Amino acid sequence: MILEPQTRISERALTVWQISGGIHSLIVWLFGAGLVAIAWLFDWPWWLAGSVLAICALHSYFFILLMPRLRWKRWRYEVREQEIELQRGVFIIKRTLVPMIRVQHVDTRQGPILRKYGLATITISTAATVHEIPALELDEAEELRLSISKLARVADEDDV
Repeated sequence: MILEPQTRISERALTVWQISGGIHSLIVWLFGAGLVAIAWLFDWPWWLAGSVLAICALHSYFFILLMPRLRWKRWRYEVREQEIELQRGVFIIKRTLVPMIRVQHVDTRQGPILRKYGLATITISTAATVHEIPALELDEAEELRLSISKLARVADEDDV
């Protein structure tokens, strides 16, 4: 039996994902407020406005509190000499093996929220796809980027 990857992403990912969920929820609440205003203007049934507000509240709970915790709990990765293993998912757990020989280049990416919390995302590009490891500590992300790049070069030289 193959063991699952053991390395976790930063716990500060929770805060970043909660902020992102809050921004998305704000947009949903603005849309919901617009629907409630329309219902009030046109004298629609009161239960319609209540339903819209309940949906907004459920959305906020789901994307600010529940999803970030579940996402962080499942996200793991492992970098080995021959491959990179990624595990992610909330309800459906997806495990991916990326052979080092297929790695073309490795980047770090940092948006404003990640930068505020000292985090970065690693993107690993192959000929067909792009894989990412989100929310790593900045120094860990740089070290991992260099390590994967070096391992991919060694794997490429061994193949020739």
